[in-house]
Amino acid sequence: MAPVTVSFATLGCRLNQVESQELMGLLEGHGFRAVAGEEAAQVYVVNTCTVTGRADFSDRQVIRRITRENPGAVLVVTGCYAQTDPDAVARFPGVDLVIGNQEKYRLPELLTSLVKRRRPEVKVSDISGAREVPVAPFARVAGRSRASVKIQDGCQHRCAFCIVPMARGGSRSQAPEVVLEQVETLVAAGYREITLTGVDIGHYGWDLVPRTTLAALISRIADTPGLRWLRLSSVLPAYFTRELREVVSGSPVVVPHLHLPLQSGSDRVLRLMRRPYNTRMYRALVEGLAGAIPDLGLGTDLIVGHPGERDEDFEATLDLVRALPCSYLHVFAYSDRKGT
Repeated sequence: MAPVTVSFATLGCRLNQVESQELMGLLEGHGFRAVAGEEAAQVYVVNTCTVTGRADFSDRQVIRRITRENPGAVLVVTGCYAQTDPDAVARFPGVDLVIGNQEKYRLPELLTSLVKRRRPEVKVSDISGAREVPVAPFARVAGRSRASVKIQDGCQHRCAFCIVPMARGGSRSQAPEVVLEQVETLVAAGYREITLTGVDIGHYGWDLVPRTTLAALISRIADTPGLRWLRLSSVLPAYFTRELREVVSGSPVVVPHLHLPLQSGSDRVLRLMRRPYNTRMYRALVEGLAGAIPDLGLGTDLIVGHPGERDEDFEATLDLVRALPCSYLHVFAYSDRKGT
């Protein structure tokens, strides 16, 4: 009997990309065969994003395109859009399963039937109660020479503009042993460059018993035989303890590249945003890291048009960015999100 074919459409952040790889690994372990490109599949999984209104629009476009081009295929919608607005997703014609961010790791058991549903089956629970990061190992990354490893999910912060805590729940960390085993598996498979990712990776380890830290995890991963480079995804400035500064500037395997979200160069707007740092703290951190790490590549995020932002706040952001050794900027227009 031929294996059931499955195709993934992944939108949004690096974390979504990793989770699609995890889900693909789970399905392949249950006899499914992943297909890509133009090859038709029997099952389509759309892993959605909802960080902005534009992201929701892209989600809807992909869902409609798949149902139009593959009307007989089983269509699964998961990810952050499915988590925060499952009723809206279930109203799309052709959708068979709507699965939340925790439930998606049950995907193999939920795909026992390939019969199109008359009504969508919705499996979305309150993610605020999530306390663990599911374990879903994988050994290959389709079409990539660099692999990412999920070390953490959720966020403890409640920034005024951000829907992510409602989509992902509170911060929770993966056990160090699980992370190390996944890194070792990927390095053994030929991926010599690894990126550590999550929603709020600077918070890594605070919820574990015994408690640990991102710096301690990096130090352990750095000893992995065969690992050439280790990258970090976005880290909040407030998490840069002396220990973390020392390991990112002193480890020979940590790539001299950091992404430190700023969002605004105005302290007044940062307070409106409920960000856990100010511009003085941010500038001191960046200048210290740039002095300690030769040829540092520094990236940051900025939001323009946040409610309450004035012309002088915008000018303060421009002035600060001009003064910092930034290599690139991710600039977003403020997007109103339900519940924020």
